[in-house]
Amino acid sequence: MKIQSLGHVVIKVRDRARAEAFYAGVLGLPVATRSDSLKMTFFALGGTHHDFAVLEVGKDAPDADRNGVGLSHVAFKIGDALEALKQAKAELDRAGIACGAADHGVSKSLYMADPDGNRVELYVDQSDAWKRDPAAVAQYKPLVL
Repeated sequence: MKIQSLGHVVIKVRDRARAEAFYAGVLGLPVATRSDSLKMTFFALGGTHHDFAVLEVGKDAPDADRNGVGLSHVAFKIGDALEALKQAKAELDRAGIACGAADHGVSKSLYMADPDGNRVELYVDQSDAWKRDPAAVAQYKPLVL
């Protein structure tokens, strides 16, 4: 077996409409379709039928255990220039969404939580050093924007 690419990511949320307002309204992910029977909203970035989806599990669903196994975060590339990250930070600030910034060497990132506490990363690529040294992706230092 040979995996060709990552197909899509689905995360669980308490309230699909609230999650859709965040992912489509704040982050700008295009909605591909909605399924009331599946309680899902599917988002597509243009290259395939869907790249990301949210699945409503109910308003009383417990929080995910931050120290347990499971998804750490989902990342969305927003460009190749630091200016794109600065603009995203300004938009998140206007929307009242707290975020932190990190310099990973090959990329620079913003990290935040969606309305259910799922971690989200927005990033810009800054270097192709990882092509020569795969360990280059394992860097971290705080970033001030």
